[in-house]
Amino acid sequence: MKFKKYQSYIFSLFTKYFLLVSVIFFCVVVIVNIFEEIKFSEKYQAEVYYSIYLSLLNAPSLMFEIFPFIFLISVKIFYINLVDRNELSILNTNGISNYNIIGLLTIITIILGLILVLLFYSFSSNLKSKYLDIKNRFSNTNEYLAVVNDDGLWIKEEIDETLYIIHAEKFDKDKLRSITITETDKYFNNKNTLTAETANIISKNWQLKDVIVLNDKGIKKNLKSYLHNSSFNGEIISNLFSNLNSLNIYELHNLSSSYLKIGYSNTDIKIHLNRIYSMPIFYILMTILGFIIINKLKKIKSKFFVIVFGIFVSVIVYYLNYFSGVLGNKGALPIYLSVWLPMIILFLICNIGVLKVNEN
Repeated sequence: MKFKKYQSYIFSLFTKYFLLVSVIFFCVVVIVNIFEEIKFSEKYQAEVYYSIYLSLLNAPSLMFEIFPFIFLISVKIFYINLVDRNELSILNTNGISNYNIIGLLTIITIILGLILVLLFYSFSSNLKSKYLDIKNRFSNTNEYLAVVNDDGLWIKEEIDETLYIIHAEKFDKDKLRSITITETDKYFNNKNTLTAETANIISKNWQLKDVIVLNDKGIKKNLKSYLHNSSFNGEIISNLFSNLNSLNIYELHNLSSSYLKIGYSNTDIKIHLNRIYSMPIFYILMTILGFIIINKLKKIKSKFFVIVFGIFVSVIVYYLNYFSGVLGNKGALPIYLSVWLPMIILFLICNIGVLKVNEN
């Protein structure tokens, strides 16, 4: 399809302002994040340049969260620019209605939205993974490793020069099931191997039940209970897998399947995936909402007020999404509804607003 001149102009103008606003927000995010990373560098006596490097690694992931509001602000600046140059009146006079402009902005937003979800999100998740990996190297807890795969939950931790390799087939909040704990020295010489039916891990002092202990000499001992001191408890293990922004879409689906196999809830992953999938629609609705707001406030001469009002609307939308997500996590709302309910509300608002804009 060949674009008409006005369509190409609107496409290039909106894209230019979107990129400009994105760069500005990226710089702000990096600068603000640097102060947080400076505290981290001071705590672990890392070189100062790590603060800048870590901030740059973390910024794309933070940017992905605020892109809906970047679309809203971009369309406001785009509209103000058209009005200031009297180009909006020229377009309307030549039969190009506000409805046509909204339709074209929607197409542009769809294209940008797909690029952000399919390419930018994978890029940002890889950087986030590197960011967390670097921070873990500096932390005092880098003696452990915890992963979930098709075989279950695996934990490696070192306590008092003893290495523990822990495997559990099932993990449910504060309880592990079908556990094997292998104790070795730092040279991987086997000391003891423990198997247990269950373990209560509400604290770092694990209460193991129905335990079989096999020492390095092959002597077996059966115990009804056994106390294992660990660096982990149920809450810590859960939090280890809570940063889903470091995983791309493919890895999220794999992790969701692994969670189901070990009996752990994959609710957080489902919500996160649905948020990613809903982003292009979210971008469209925020673009339309921004156009409607600026169109209704066009008689107000203060550009500062218009921009501030747009930010205020963004805050409202953010908390609407946040509280809906909280209700989904708590089970008060179905998972899918908790993600899509804010979209439905925004869609109804935009639908009414577009009809009003078109009437004008």
